[in-house]
Amino acid sequence: MLAQVGLLGLSQAGVTVAAFGSQVLLARTLTREDFGSFTAVLAVVSLTAPLAVFGVSELWLQVFGQEGARAYRWVGPSLRLAGAACAALLLGVLAWSAAELPDVTAAAVRALLATVVVAQAALALAGSVRQLRGDYRGLSALQLAPHLGRVLVTVAVWAAGLSVVAAAAGYAVVAVATVAACLLASREFRRGAMPLEGHPAPAARAAVPAPGAVPAPAVVPAGPAVPAGGLDAGPRPGELLGAATPYVLGNVCYLLGIHFGTVLAAELLGGAEAALLAVPMAVLTAVYLVPRVVYQQYLLGKLHRWAGSDAEAVLLAYRWGSAGMVALGAVVAAAVAVGGLVALPVVFGPEYRDAAPVLAVLALAVPFRFGGAAVAALLTSGGLLRRKVVYQAVGAVVLLAALAVAVPVWGVRGAAGATVLAEAVLCCLLWVAARRGVVGDAPLPTWRDLRRRLSREAPRAS
Repeated sequence: MLAQVGLLGLSQAGVTVAAFGSQVLLARTLTREDFGSFTAVLAVVSLTAPLAVFGVSELWLQVFGQEGARAYRWVGPSLRLAGAACAALLLGVLAWSAAELPDVTAAAVRALLATVVVAQAALALAGSVRQLRGDYRGLSALQLAPHLGRVLVTVAVWAAGLSVVAAAAGYAVVAVATVAACLLASREFRRGAMPLEGHPAPAARAAVPAPGAVPAPAVVPAGPAVPAGGLDAGPRPGELLGAATPYVLGNVCYLLGIHFGTVLAAELLGGAEAALLAVPMAVLTAVYLVPRVVYQQYLLGKLHRWAGSDAEAVLLAYRWGSAGMVALGAVVAAAVAVGGLVALPVVFGPEYRDAAPVLAVLALAVPFRFGGAAVAALLTSGGLLRRKVVYQAVGAVVLLAALAVAVPVWGVRGAAGATVLAEAVLCCLLWVAARRGVVGDAPLPTWRDLRRRLSREAPRAS
């Protein structure tokens, strides 16, 4: 367990360094106006990613955790759903680009960065495939490769003094290469032949019998009863939409907290002011990768399995996982707040000195985000997904209302304060829901129980 989490952690450390390095090089190469506009467009594109994948990546973790190999019946219909959503969004972003004419530069940047929509969707799907297989080495490589490609692009832009359009074109090339790599990485899964971590191997397709031969009986893996219509009968359209929609809404609410402040600042205050928020948010986005590694990329699939068979493991994740994430978040917040006051002007340049106080305010949100991520995963795997989405929507409404009030009055510092308020409200709501809906009256495990489960005495929890 620790080796796998460590591998993912190293990968995310590389992603963090690469993403941050790209931001630094672009900030030092482009004008502050161009940099703010570029990051605002990238933020809008990133907000569309949950709609492009339409919750399919998280849905796969749920249905395969519950059904094992039988869940391959979901793959074809869900891929068609994600493909249709991705195509619709790509056309929408291209139409948004055309609306920017006659400003050719802004229109070109938007059109080129539209490819990132497809790349993010493909990366989310391929990442879930690697998790289902238990291939954390492959997952780490998939996550890291696009960011390394962006680093190469930004180095070229910086070295040659290229324009913002050239930077967007380089990002588009990386996006196309990412989609191709994700398609190659998921071939076996799309055929329904990939082995699944923690489940029996999928049943081999029966060979066509020779004329006159008696066919052997089909081998059906252990699991839930065969659904009506046969093993390969996929979900009905309404069933698929109903299962995927909560994940879409949850991801949209999550990304609103990351990107919408920058988008609103760009619209109300201009690209130069938006850059003062984009830089601290880039730092925060890198920091937020920590709970996503632990819960979204490693534990979530396991929590789906444990929810029906191992209540003690779920309670351990609640008591020690959530408390540990809050404590870790507090330490990280202090380091970010103090370090940013010195590092931001040095790394990004003197013109970003005013971004350091904004980062200090945003750092207050880190413990809330870390703790909220821990309990949110328990709600997702504990049958309380819709309640979690409702609370995320409440947090998004709080954020939008606070931004509407704070940004016109206090500028980017107001946007930072609104972000902290929304994170605090959401964390409290999620924590209360997990305590009532997941834990209930069950006695919480002790530290001794945790040590036992991390030892060889209980390998099924690893």
